[in-house]
Amino acid sequence: NTVPATTAITASRPGTSPTASGSGVVIDPKGYIVTNNHVVEGQKNLMVIFSDGSKADATIVGTDAIADIAVIKVEGKVPAVASFGDSGALEPGQWAIAIGSPLGDFRATVTIGVVRAMNRQVGQMQGLIQTDAAINNGNSGGPLINTQGQVIGINTLVVRSSSSGNVAEGLGFAIPASLVREITAQLIAKGKVERAYMGVTYQE
Repeated sequence: NTVPATTAITASRPGTSPTASGSGVVIDPKGYIVTNNHVVEGQKNLMVIFSDGSKADATIVGTDAIADIAVIKVEGKVPAVASFGDSGALEPGQWAIAIGSPLGDFRATVTIGVVRAMNRQVGQMQGLIQTDAAINNGNSGGPLINTQGQVIGINTLVVRSSSSGNVAEGLGFAIPASLVREITAQLIAKGKVERAYMGVTYQE
């Protein structure tokens, strides 16, 4: 059951009112929660509100700005833990369900759509799942799930218009579960992500 495993996240700097809000999903019974890096970036105080209304303070375990993934942790018992699905098996047209806290005020909001495309690139982010399930501010870090209740992606951004000013609707994007699992495993184990690189320069 994925819905009880979703959370709302509020973040603030010391001595200030909340300055950011987003969503997350519990991925481990030890209290690990995955969300977006841009939800917690630069923040010191984090509070998680579970879908059953209970609250807990959270600490940052590790973040990765490149993949826009962060892992935070709460102490004590969590209401439920979500399971991951196979994002590599997704095809356009499959049902997709987004759960999150749009605008930070409407916790555990569920929207439904379909997977519209795979392997999309938006800016520097690549390999994204495109969906028309409604995603708004505050949904960031929340799960995109399939009809079996498995997490197939983590919602990260929505495109409202093109550079030429054309307005669009239903252009939401999620980080695929396969990448989320890889990144979160490294963040939990080492607190950072280590990437291979090739030190090559070239000249035409």
